[in-house]
Amino acid sequence: MAQKSTSESDQDVVDILTADHREMIGLIEMIEETSDPKERRSLADSVIAEVTRHSVAEELFVYPVYEREVPDGGDEVEHDKEEHQEIEEVMKELEGLDSESAEFIATVKRFKELLDHHADDEESDQFPKLRAAVSAEDLLDLGRKVEAAKKIAPTRPHPGSPHSELFHMTLGPGVGMVDRLRDALSGRFKNT
Repeated sequence: MAQKSTSESDQDVVDILTADHREMIGLIEMIEETSDPKERRSLADSVIAEVTRHSVAEELFVYPVYEREVPDGGDEVEHDKEEHQEIEEVMKELEGLDSESAEFIATVKRFKELLDHHADDEESDQFPKLRAAVSAEDLLDLGRKVEAAKKIAPTRPHPGSPHSELFHMTLGPGVGMVDRLRDALSGRFKNT
């Protein structure tokens, strides 16, 4: 029997999404801790990209399974999509703010509060329900799908776009490609 590697593909979707939450909240905390405006902007761009990719991957693969497998999952998914919308609106606002301004810091704090609340809901309530309703093998498969989706997902918030599986499947990869092109042309991630 071959020895099991410790690659990300061996993590189930709950472990992957929980690690994402820790990483995203950690990036926001780094923004709060630095006084360097360039570092703030770079960190904000990074966390915006990570949250956007994470949200798209959840909506594309996790939410449909949750709706199908967890009792009353549809209502919870609708609530999560509303929270994603609110987070996207805050991220869009953050993109347009000067990182030296007091408004930038206040918006970062609001962003962190929204993200903390969303992550806590998922980790304390929804993830245990998902683990109880879905087989370990299917959770691993979902983890692989989520990781693959994050690689092609948009990197910028698009609060005017629908939070639907159909949108993410059909137009999402194109939007992601345009975002990555914009990132490259603008030098958005040169220092990260």
